[in-house]
Amino acid sequence: MESASIDTLILKLHDVNAVKFGEYRLKSGLMTPIYIDLRVVVSYPAIMNQVSNFIYQRVLEKGLQFDLVCGVPYTALPLATIICSTHGLPMLIRRKEAKDYGTKRMVEGSFHEGDTCLIIEDTVTSGSSIMETAEVLCKEGLKVTDAIVLMDREQGGVEMLASQGIVLHPVISMSKLLNVLLAAGRIDTQTAQSVRKFILANNTFRPKEKNGNSDVPVHKKQRVEHNLQLSYADRAELPNVHPLASKLLKIMEEKQSNLCVSADVTSSEELLQLADSLGPKICMLKTHIDILKDCTVAFTQKLQALAEKHNFLIFEDRKFADIGNTVKNQYEGGLYQISSWSHIVNAHAVPGPGVVKGLSAVGKPLGRGCLLIAQMSSQGSLATGEYTNAVVKMAEEHSDFVLGFICGSKITKRPEFIHMTPGVQMQTGGDALGQQYATPEEVICSKGSDVIIVGRGVLEAADRLKAAETYRKSGWDAYEKRMGHNGQ
Repeated sequence: MESASIDTLILKLHDVNAVKFGEYRLKSGLMTPIYIDLRVVVSYPAIMNQVSNFIYQRVLEKGLQFDLVCGVPYTALPLATIICSTHGLPMLIRRKEAKDYGTKRMVEGSFHEGDTCLIIEDTVTSGSSIMETAEVLCKEGLKVTDAIVLMDREQGGVEMLASQGIVLHPVISMSKLLNVLLAAGRIDTQTAQSVRKFILANNTFRPKEKNGNSDVPVHKKQRVEHNLQLSYADRAELPNVHPLASKLLKIMEEKQSNLCVSADVTSSEELLQLADSLGPKICMLKTHIDILKDCTVAFTQKLQALAEKHNFLIFEDRKFADIGNTVKNQYEGGLYQISSWSHIVNAHAVPGPGVVKGLSAVGKPLGRGCLLIAQMSSQGSLATGEYTNAVVKMAEEHSDFVLGFICGSKITKRPEFIHMTPGVQMQTGGDALGQQYATPEEVICSKGSDVIIVGRGVLEAADRLKAAETYRKSGWDAYEKRMGHNGQ
């Protein structure tokens, strides 16, 4: 599914007022600063056909197997009808209420017990509408394993449905929608930030604990600790994993890449070109925003759009190292407004827990995360021994915001933490300024790290794309070798 085409659809939906900003009440009772009203699309046949086509393309991409299709009443009914009539698929109609005459059936159409039905929906918040439809279908002897939705508000619907055995496949996420509208100048940064804060503060799904308590904070849940190697995909599903760490692990598994490229260039145009060309090869792009000679808000918006297009995270290597109030202001404001565009930042632990608390006050409501610098790849670094142990303890105490470490090797057995190692080259050695290099295999296999950070090995290559692919393959081969050593 082409990202550019999705972007065009998002702008069209905004044009016809299917995406509204203001104060609106959702079905759940929540007041929201954004409202997705896809009922207006029925008046725009070209857009409705385009939406239906994107939904069907998602079906094909995921290779879904089903016997029948059912649209959630009422907005998704015309979408399901177009899809079924265009592609020759049998369809069912679920009634919201039974008739008191005729057959009095809740599900209209021809089907057999045991048939699998794919559910189509327009928008998902909590997932309750899909669940209601699934329950009616299941009472008729049908099976429901998958659902497709045009717009996922990212407020817990995916997780709730997964807990009930239904996999939800969104076409557009709220994050994607905001990034496209922001990049196109349809909304300003303040509006986007307001929506993101609302979405993160109003997750509708609370997984039940074994004791029935569904309100236990994530960072208070029982720790999961493994000596055996877990795959990236397995770790992404752990109960204690930070949402961004989970997203990163899923990206790594999907793209078969544990490569983070350090984009240490001084031109915003060059950085954007680098992000666009290397985006398909990487799981993360590391930036040093303060070395750019021409940083603008437009640049950061374009960078976010490229991260969405190529499915990678942005890591601003800011190395915060001041008191809490100062780092809070550095993170949120100033010339760079880092919290508005960077998924992940990092910090030294020297100032104590205040540095994490200051950053968390800004980043946590936005769904951001932080890496603590536990070790460094420079010769003579003082970040060793007791200091590294103290960093691990600080991370454990603030695991609702800290998702991992910058380090030379694995420093904790807790699999929910990400280990990222800089100073990676194809040959071991160092430079005249004390930088020490290790190979991808050494970092991933021998030292147990998760992500290789490569700078000059890619930037100084005659063919940067070829070099990035070489490092991607080397890093992934090392990961597979590590997993093979554990029989997995």
